[in-house]
Amino acid sequence: MAQFRFRNLEIWKRAIEIADYLLDIASEMDARKFYRFSDQLRGAALSISNNIAEGAGSASKKEFAQFLNFAKRSCFENANMLILFARKGLISEGSRDQQLVALEEESKMIEAFRKSLLGGGGP
Repeated sequence: MAQFRFRNLEIWKRAIEIADYLLDIASEMDARKFYRFSDQLRGAALSISNNIAEGAGSASKKEFAQFLNFAKRSCFENANMLILFARKGLISEGSRDQQLVALEEESKMIEAFRKSLLGGGGP
């Protein structure tokens, strides 16, 4: 099997775990005929790991850091949707809270890795 460098990154591995769960929620939304919600959630769920993977193929650390910023922003987008879905009774508060913790941890890990690429500094 091909070994892309992103596959060794803990932030990518965790992003895939988060995406698995969020994609299950999207499938539940489809079953309830909330197609727009499911499409939006699918895109945002995949965006975290996709941006990490795409950034890993960058030619420079600065460019990789930019993709990591996109991935981090996708964590926030997913968190927002989960909060709204719970408010509307589309997911349980327990499910929301569990995923919010995972997304917050992922966001912090992405930011720490991004800073390490830039030598500890920020934008």
